[in-house]
Amino acid sequence: MIYSVIGLVGVGLLLIAFFLLQTGRVTSRGYLYSLLNLLGAVGILISLIDEWNLSAFVIEIAWILISIYGIIKCFHERKLAKK
Repeated sequence: MIYSVIGLVGVGLLLIAFFLLQTGRVTSRGYLYSLLNLLGAVGILISLIDEWNLSAFVIEIAWILISIYGIIKCFHERKLAKK
């Protein structure tokens, strides 16, 4: 049961990130968008402990890696902007 709740929270975070992006409240280049996506994907990944699904595992790993890339890119862009 707890894994399902964690997975649903993860889905909620992904949907919130997408909604905020679509309404212009966040940008895809910002930390918040990538962080929400990262946390959402991790939540869904944790939910797979209870009920394994290979295709869900693969997409969540990809989502996590892309989100980490976005966070690192944002960090480097802000670091360069300060110079």
